[in-house]
Amino acid sequence: MARIHRLNPKHPEKFGFKKARSAAAGKRRDEDQLDLFSAAASGRIVSLPTRLSPFEEALLLDERGNAGALSAYERAIEEGDSVADAYCNLGIIRYHSGNTDAALRCFTDALAREPRHFESHFNLANLFFDRGELQASVVQYGLAAEIDKTYANLYFNQGLVFALLERYEDAHRSLTAFRALAPDNEGRMADALLASLREAISVAG
Repeated sequence: MARIHRLNPKHPEKFGFKKARSAAAGKRRDEDQLDLFSAAASGRIVSLPTRLSPFEEALLLDERGNAGALSAYERAIEEGDSVADAYCNLGIIRYHSGNTDAALRCFTDALAREPRHFESHFNLANLFFDRGELQASVVQYGLAAEIDKTYANLYFNQGLVFALLERYEDAHRSLTAFRALAPDNEGRMADALLASLREAISVAG
């Protein structure tokens, strides 16, 4: 039976990890903005919010590539601020520092706090993918897809795993979903893979 990575010479890379961003913090910022609009309409003077939560501070450091993000996420966890999000992003830092076991613990700790934490399921799937634990990866991508069916990159990665498992029809469905959801310039990444899969399905009978 033909293997998909033999049919496609480019060995496509999967999409990487996804950082969590505090939904509560985003909601608070939206409410602050609405308050400003209503204040402007009434002529009231308001003070702008300047203090970031521990998680927001950690995320800001993280996105600037500051090494202090690690301890800042740990502080957010200790203070109970967006704990699942903080564990998730801490897991990404642990992974990129080469400590995959610690990364796995962080992602699972995030899920222990919030079982439907999309980013942690997605990142855990990526971690299993990188470790060659493909069946575990499939399970996690499936759980993530049940939470958010609109995240295109999930379907691309899932399609690659299915292809490596020689589950070509499943791979074709996942990559077709990616093609439908992704911007056209990214969606074209799947075209050659889809053509290869159609050939593999045909060969497999």
